Amino acid sequence: MAYSYDARVAAEVKLRDIEDVAKKAGIASKYLTKYGKYVAKVSADGLGESLKKRKDGKLVLITSITPTHLGEGKTVNTIGLAMALNKLGKKAISCIRQPSLGPVFGIKGGAAGGGHSQVLPAEDVNLHLTGDSHAVSSAQNLCVSFIDNALFRGTMRGFDKEGVTLKRVLDNNDRALRNVTIGGGGKLHGISRKTGVDITPAGECMAILSLAESLKDLRARLGRIVVGFRKDGKPVTAEELKVAGAMAVLMKRALDPNLMQTNEHTPCFVHTGTFANVSHGSSSVIADKLAVKLADYTVTESGFGVDLGAEKFIDIKCRQSNLKPDVAVINCSVRALKVHSGDFPFKGSSVPAALKKENLSAVDRGCSNLEKQVENLKMFGIPIVVCVNRFDSDTKKELEVVLRRAEALGVQGVAVSEVYKLGSKGGMELARAVVKAAQEKPKMRYLYPVDMNLKSKIERVAKSMYGAAEVRYSEQAEQSIERLENAGLDQMPVCMAKTHLSLSNNPDRKGRPRGFKLAVENVEAAVGAGYITVRCEGINTMPGLPKVPRGTGIDIDVKTGGTKGLY
Repeated sequence: MAYSYDARVAAEVKLRDIEDVAKKAGIASKYLTKYGKYVAKVSADGLGESLKKRKDGKLVLITSITPTHLGEGKTVNTIGLAMALNKLGKKAISCIRQPSLGPVFGIKGGAAGGGHSQVLPAEDVNLHLTGDSHAVSSAQNLCVSFIDNALFRGTMRGFDKEGVTLKRVLDNNDRALRNVTIGGGGKLHGISRKTGVDITPAGECMAILSLAESLKDLRARLGRIVVGFRKDGKPVTAEELKVAGAMAVLMKRALDPNLMQTNEHTPCFVHTGTFANVSHGSSSVIADKLAVKLADYTVTESGFGVDLGAEKFIDIKCRQSNLKPDVAVINCSVRALKVHSGDFPFKGSSVPAALKKENLSAVDRGCSNLEKQVENLKMFGIPIVVCVNRFDSDTKKELEVVLRRAEALGVQGVAVSEVYKLGSKGGMELARAVVKAAQEKPKMRYLYPVDMNLKSKIERVAKSMYGAAEVRYSEQAEQSIERLENAGLDQMPVCMAKTHLSLSNNPDRKGRPRGFKLAVENVEAAVGAGYITVRCEGINTMPGLPKVPRGTGIDIDVKTGGTKGLY
């Protein structure tokens, strides 16, 4: 089994002790709990208190056009931009999410960058790291076991199996667990009921971990989790089950962010792992808030495209935390824009040969997606830089098409990035564009007020962000909306669960779809996280494995003890 280019590049990096990386970031060793030589947890409470009076640096939000199956380098540029800013003489820190084991062993692979722009050691960041995901899974599963015990014992009056909404979670892709029947009935096995299992990054406990600002806040949010509804429509909470305290104990260490390093030893916080297609899709509030106190520039990433990741970052994360991006960078690539022409229908992670051939018409037509996503970003009042992530197959003429179209969109900057190939040297153009754009004063605004009618909030996002002509609700969604309104749980932001591969809810519709109907299947309250999940047609909260999972190519190198095939 041959090692990949990413693995070969990583092997050439002489990593520094994490205490040295922390010192570079301005973090004293007394705030560190080391996990080996290259990973440490940072005491959020202790460090946060010491930085309280320090002025905030600039916050740079990295987002994207609608992604493709190939992956277009958003994380690569989140990491590479921070390295390039450091090379410019600015103190910079990047903040990314911890990859889920589901994609690592499924189809997408790890999410820690690549080439000369990655977070290391890759084996740590892509696998268990410091055990945060396991803590989250354990806490949510403990809560659901308390639910089933309460049903079995009959201790919650008016609450029966039909009213349960919270599910167990597992950080693996396993479609067989989407719909299951649990409990064998009788005194031995407990109440039999239909339920399902979500992947951990889609669970409410992961969202809570990423949005909580302190241990006190974490404890309060866990208590507010609505686990289901009584027959009279009143919600049942984790606090009522008397399980929230034990959940907080399981998750308290996970609240501290993880510190790692890039190829060039730039500090990087790797913390929490929410998915953007079914959750809010950002790394933790705590990591971002520590970073903006420590650095001149914090480069933080939101999941997938502007329509999912950036919208939720602002309407959910910023609204709750008062974080405000100074610049938004929208990542694109020539090959992704070709896909958005609609000329290249394919699935999987292998690049079709036809996609590598020059096709100016496809690039130009695919820019309709970039155009729409820039329009989406402009709704939030933040200065914008377009980043074109360059691949070796891109021709000069193709790049010229993208640059010309991007410059016509009235953004504050346009730059080509080659950080994958060249590291910080390949990101200097992007770094300069970001520094220049950050000089403008943002006038950040939200897409809607939270006290707006629930359907109106859903339709505001669907029509303005996606370009939908109308929204249709299933009978279950209508009933859920009525239940939430009657329970007074409708005054929160909405978190749309939709395919990330299209602006519409049909992953095969590329470019800029128009006139489509967005179908909503269900609406659920994630009160602990502080938002309402709106599940669109075709969305599963437990992914499945592909025909040939990536895990088939992952193995132990028995000679060295290392891991092969992880990249």
